[in-house]
Amino acid sequence: MTSIDVRDLSKEYGGRRALDRLTFSVGPGRVTGFLGPNGAGKSTAMRLVLGLGRPTSGTATIGGRPYPGLREPLRRVGALLDARAAHGSRTARDHLRALAASNRIPDRRVGTVLEETGLAEVAGQRVRTYSLGMRQRLGIAAALLGDPEVVLLDEPANGLDPEGIVWIRGLLRRLAEEGRTVLVSSHLMSETAAFADHLVILGRGRLLADTPVREFIHARVRPHVRVRTSAPAALDDLLARRGLEASTEPDGARTVWHARVDDIGRLMSEAGVPVLELVAHEATLEEAYLDLTAAEAEFATPYRKA
Repeated sequence: MTSIDVRDLSKEYGGRRALDRLTFSVGPGRVTGFLGPNGAGKSTAMRLVLGLGRPTSGTATIGGRPYPGLREPLRRVGALLDARAAHGSRTARDHLRALAASNRIPDRRVGTVLEETGLAEVAGQRVRTYSLGMRQRLGIAAALLGDPEVVLLDEPANGLDPEGIVWIRGLLRRLAEEGRTVLVSSHLMSETAAFADHLVILGRGRLLADTPVREFIHARVRPHVRVRTSAPAALDDLLARRGLEASTEPDGARTVWHARVDDIGRLMSEAGVPVLELVAHEATLEEAYLDLTAAEAEFATPYRKA
C-alpha cells in the first residue's frame, strides 16, 4: 500500500524557517496523529505533501512520487485542509459532481459519500447555508470521493457535534482497518488518543516525536496512585520500607509514584493500614504532549507537570 514519505523537508518564508529538515513516514493500516503547537509547521508540511507549495529543500512524496506527478490525484489521495473550500453558491451534490468529473470518478460515488457523511438529505442545499459542522462533513466527503489509499485531514472534528465526533472517530478507524494511510492533524488530545495508533509531533518546524501512542504516553508520564489513610505515619513507613517514592499532597493524601493501585492496596491490606481513598491515575496523551512541547509553543502559559 501507499505511504507518505517526508525527507529532509525544509521551508523558509522571508528568512523564517517554518520547517527544519523534517523527516518522517506515515504508513498504511494505522491512523497517525499529526500534533504540535500553533506555528509548529503542521499545516505547512501537509500543504507541501499535497503539492500546494515548493519546499526550500528536501522532498515530500506519496507512494514514491510527488503529488503533482500523480494522475487523477483524487483517486490516490483525499484531503481536507479547509472546510470553506467549497463555493458557497453551489449545492453539495454539484460540488462533488464537479470534483468527480474532473478526476474521472464515477458519478455514483457522489451518492455514496453523501450517505456516508450524513449529508444525503441536505445535498441539494447551497453550501453557504451549511453550518461549520456540515461544511466539515462536505470536506470529508470530497476527501473520500475517489476512494483513495491515502487520506489527510486537518482538524476534521472542528465544528462537529458530539454525534459527529463519534462518527469521525469510527470513520478514521475503519479507513485504517481497510489498509489505508491516514494522517490527521488535531489539537484535541482526547480525540487523538481515541483514534490514533501512532504520533508524529512537531515543534518549531522540527520533529519532536515519531512513536506509537501508548509508548509515547508511558515514556513521558509517570504512573501514580493517590492514597489517603487515617494512619499516615504507618503508610509512610510502609512505603519507605518497600522503596516506593511518595509525595504528600496539601490535603494529607500521598501520591505514590511508579506504582499500581492493585499493589498498593495489597500492601496496605497486608500491613493493616486503613484505606480511606485509593485511586489510580491514568496517564493521558494530553499530559505527555504538554510535557514534550512545553518549551516549543509559540504562545504558552506555564504548564505544571504532575
